[in-house]
Amino acid sequence: MMKKISILLLMGLGTISMLFAQPERWQQHIAYQIDVNMDVVTNRFTGSENIVYTNNSPDTLHRVFFHLYWNAFQPNSSMDVRSRELGKIATRQDRNGNPIPDWDSRVKDRISKLQPNEIGYDSVTSITMNGVEQKMIYHETILEVPLSSPILPNSKANFKVAFKAQVPLQIRRSGRDNAEGVRYSMSQWYPKMVEYDYQGWNANPYIAREFYGVWGNFDVKITIDKHYMVAATGVLQKPNEIGFGYESPGVKVPEHKGNTLTWNFIGNNVHDFVWAADPDYKHLSKKVRPGLTLNVFYKAGDAHADSAWNNVLWSAEKVLPYMEKRFGPYPYPQYSFIQGGDGGMEYAMATLIKGPSLGTVFHEWMHSWYQQILGTNESLYPWMDEGFTSYAEAEVMAWYNENFAQQSPYTSIPVKNYLKNKVIEDADKLPKNQYENYAGYFALARSPYEEPMSTHADHFNTNFAYSLAAYSKGAVFLEQLGYIISDSLRNKVLLAYYNTWKFKHPNANDFIRVAEKVSNIELEWYKEYWIYSTKTIDYGIGNIDLVNGKPQITLKRIGKMPMPIDVLITYKDGTSEMHYIPMNLMYGIKPAEDATPRIVHQEWKWTDPEYYFTINRNIGDIRSIEIDPSQRMADVNRSNNKLVIPN
Repeated sequence: MMKKISILLLMGLGTISMLFAQPERWQQHIAYQIDVNMDVVTNRFTGSENIVYTNNSPDTLHRVFFHLYWNAFQPNSSMDVRSRELGKIATRQDRNGNPIPDWDSRVKDRISKLQPNEIGYDSVTSITMNGVEQKMIYHETILEVPLSSPILPNSKANFKVAFKAQVPLQIRRSGRDNAEGVRYSMSQWYPKMVEYDYQGWNANPYIAREFYGVWGNFDVKITIDKHYMVAATGVLQKPNEIGFGYESPGVKVPEHKGNTLTWNFIGNNVHDFVWAADPDYKHLSKKVRPGLTLNVFYKAGDAHADSAWNNVLWSAEKVLPYMEKRFGPYPYPQYSFIQGGDGGMEYAMATLIKGPSLGTVFHEWMHSWYQQILGTNESLYPWMDEGFTSYAEAEVMAWYNENFAQQSPYTSIPVKNYLKNKVIEDADKLPKNQYENYAGYFALARSPYEEPMSTHADHFNTNFAYSLAAYSKGAVFLEQLGYIISDSLRNKVLLAYYNTWKFKHPNANDFIRVAEKVSNIELEWYKEYWIYSTKTIDYGIGNIDLVNGKPQITLKRIGKMPMPIDVLITYKDGTSEMHYIPMNLMYGIKPAEDATPRIVHQEWKWTDPEYYFTINRNIGDIRSIEIDPSQRMADVNRSNNKLVIPN
């Protein structure tokens, strides 16, 4: 009998492991050794890369590609032309009724005005593979390298790349001398090998957004004027010889002789590398647990600035346990919040942020989960990165505001209460934590500019449509998933998704399959409607009739997207009951979400425009009927969702 029980137990454990087994999707691997020498007078540097590239794919590769991002910062580049063309479109108006150009306000037509000493460029002077010189074909921000001999499946190739570059004036993300005075924001700065995955080469020109890369290891040496402090991806080697706040407590750092200093950072299992440098950086650092140090780098300022940046470090430590509980463990040995760039942009183990706003701080750090650890292809699935991150940011911010905002010893600016101040009209009628994202989606859905979320990030017709689709509608996707399968199961989905697909470059279907396995509800329809179409949700309450002596309530599907429906009926005696109507394409029902008595009705066929159900009380007993009292269903017209019967 014991043997039989043991066998059954093992079978059960095997079933669980199979449910969330790591998918066998191959990943390419890369190892970079990069050496650069920066001239802070000319803003130019020379560099070399020694790359070991492992082809784990089943395919023979006859060519490779490299990103040369900074070639975008030249007059008449694709980025320049695209920005100026979008500036001819007006998607909104200001308060005075004047049209607002659709271009990115940070870029506008600035690239077209750059002088030769202000432009950016990446110029590869030579590439060898396994010691043999290779041909190079330039496509502006993409370098094509036809190979003299192919890279066979399950084999390695060694590339040596010599390059030179000029740091552009800061316009978009990277560059020099930004508005806050940061000398160098060094993102997308090196010849970066293009990712080859199960969909082939992802050689996306740099038009505006986004980034995708090969996971691997970076060993980077940066030689620069010895007065500059450097912040970067990875862990600084020999910190006690470098100083600048990296040294161990009590260590006396030796004098730096000569005019330059070489910094060596190592970052493993990442797909990008960022650094920044400034002679006036301040460095805050705290080891928040064994194996994890948080850093803040910012331009020296007044006491108010010092307080705000100290608050970044304090707050980041406070929210980390919640972030890991909700979204999965942070696996790297350090994370740095670095003042630089043009707003906020995420990178491996670091972010460039313009200022100490906690909303930006939490948003960019949460990108470590969706842009870095899961590594979704942002060009093809921007909503899986920006949307999931925006959702997480709102959850983290709400948790922080509730638990720690008033305790910070550094906060000098009161925490904004958006609901109280009505920054968003009718915010109190939207989901508590996600009201900004719902408001953004509704603005998009009610505009003439919406495009499917499946649109390539660079190919949206307007920046307006891209931003609201990727950030707002992407975030609503997750909050609304909670409505469909329950918040508790949605939270389990996010953890299962992390554990199943970390370091695997998941796509939309990969996420949906995890959600289906966790919830036991079919969700293909949700993906097809929400991601691949612009159809909207609109349900309303129809007539209340007396049928066979019982009140019959009519519901109407007015919009083109079908959904399961929660209907809360409140009676005049103070009692209430939830009437749950699953949609037939789900082939399942969500669990009850609270203690309210619940009645589960027959499924609503998606083809039917109306649905009828009866209740066991008298019409005169009814106080109100409301569709989706949780407000999580993104119904574009809630005016017909609630019926209050007067006394």
